[in-house]
Amino acid sequence: MELRTDFARREVVLPGGEAWRWSPMAGGERTMLDRIARPPRRETSIVRHAAGARSGAHSHGGGKEFLVLAGSFHDDDGDYPEGTYVRNPSGTAHTSWAGPDGAVLFVKLYQFTAADTQRVVIDTRAALWHQGVVPGLAVLPLHEHGPEHVALVRWAPSTRFRPHHHWGGEEILVLDGVFEDEHGTYPKGSWLRSPHLSEHNPFTGPDGALIYVKTGHLAAA
Repeated sequence: MELRTDFARREVVLPGGEAWRWSPMAGGERTMLDRIARPPRRETSIVRHAAGARSGAHSHGGGKEFLVLAGSFHDDDGDYPEGTYVRNPSGTAHTSWAGPDGAVLFVKLYQFTAADTQRVVIDTRAALWHQGVVPGLAVLPLHEHGPEHVALVRWAPSTRFRPHHHWGGEEILVLDGVFEDEHGTYPKGSWLRSPHLSEHNPFTGPDGALIYVKTGHLAAA
């Protein structure tokens, strides 16, 4: 299966816009957001694990990045409650399982460069946020390597950012509230992928928003 493989196109998936599908991990299912099956592989998805679901020992060629959206996830190296951001570089291996309430993860596979070898674990509920570049924005940096930057950004209600270009593209998952721009309105659970040098003028309404955002990673996709 291949899905949204043209990275020169702007893509939006709203909540319920993709069906849940079978997942290789027992007790799991996933909503695919983009996928390239041929080398170099690439996959972005929302994965839902039933309570106590386990996977056998496996490795991650190309790396695995995930954010725990609900429940808790666990492996040989630690415990990751809701709000935990994790990066496992290429070649890492583990056995993993979901907690007693199951787990919902935002997952990106096969998207690490060979030089990006840092393992990252951040509890975003306890980490230090910084003031953004305009009033009403708070930023929690998660990772940076070369042109790629990953962060959570909290938008206060009725905040407007200046129009800007995305060098290397931009990818957003709306974690809470409602995010907007001149192209549309994106409630919680929406996923957006904007190509290299695309432009928009984002803002929030009365609900504000919390988003995962990654930039700089799509120039060579």
